[in-house]
Amino acid sequence: MPPLANRFKRLVARIIDGLLVSIPVTVVFKAAMWDWDPGNWNDNRATGLGILIAVVYFLYEGLMLTNRGQTVGKMAMSIRVAMLENGAIPQGAPGWTRAAVYNLPQVVPCCGFLFWLVNVLWCTWDAPYHQCIHDKAAKTVVVSTVQ
Repeated sequence: MPPLANRFKRLVARIIDGLLVSIPVTVVFKAAMWDWDPGNWNDNRATGLGILIAVVYFLYEGLMLTNRGQTVGKMAMSIRVAMLENGAIPQGAPGWTRAAVYNLPQVVPCCGFLFWLVNVLWCTWDAPYHQCIHDKAAKTVVVSTVQ
């Protein structure tokens, strides 16, 4: 098994992926809703955009992980997702489970964000594999691809 990925690299990879998904989705959403003001959070369309971004990110991450074990952000940071038991790519259910546990709770009002926050912070105190809750659910770890 390769060495575990650096937590900072994991964070930067998530930021890259988040921007890669949210910017185009927001641009298309804004074009479709030409009279929408993104600064008006009392408008239900902002909630719709948040749900749309979470669903698109789920599909993006699920497809990338089950095919390559990496998203574009993970490729840029030279890290990948591996099955804990053997280091393989999380093909099928493990990749989709990991993507679902990371992305889909965000669509639940109020408590979804709290779960997401605890989920992503979990790796800061988890030992020995530095797993987040979505890693534990899928039985995966994030490892370095640098030899």
